[in-house]
Amino acid sequence: MNTAFQPYDPQFESRVRASFARQAAMATIGAQMAEVGPGRVVVELPFSSHITQQHGFVHGGIVAAALDSACGYAASTLMAADAGVLTIEFKVNLMAPAQGRLFRMVGEVLKPGRTISVTEARAYALGDDGREKLVASMNATMMVITGRDGIQH
Repeated sequence: MNTAFQPYDPQFESRVRASFARQAAMATIGAQMAEVGPGRVVVELPFSSHITQQHGFVHGGIVAAALDSACGYAASTLMAADAGVLTIEFKVNLMAPAQGRLFRMVGEVLKPGRTISVTEARAYALGDDGREKLVASMNATMMVITGRDGIQH
């Protein structure tokens, strides 16, 4: 857990978990919020055949979506309770086929800001032997939104 960052909202963990629970896209692919700390979250995605591409690997777009959520929620942990976060840019590196029984997306804040936050996330595949393999990474920029109907936690 990154203790270098201090959240504005003392209830950040319950707010972030509640927001993630409302995200239908993550529910559709089977992703769950595993860990929440100041400036860091872990999203877990179990393997399922309905999220694979033609070769049986988890589709790169699914990996990117889960990484994006990890980045956004990592940024959200450091925001005020009335703030929302939207991704304004990201870059993904798909480094190895996404194959394994479980995928861990570890999202972290590199630099928090009042209006813009810079984040990164890494996707690790866990095999049947329990070993982790880095399969993808993302760098993402998040924009903080306040005072706008429909965009909040």
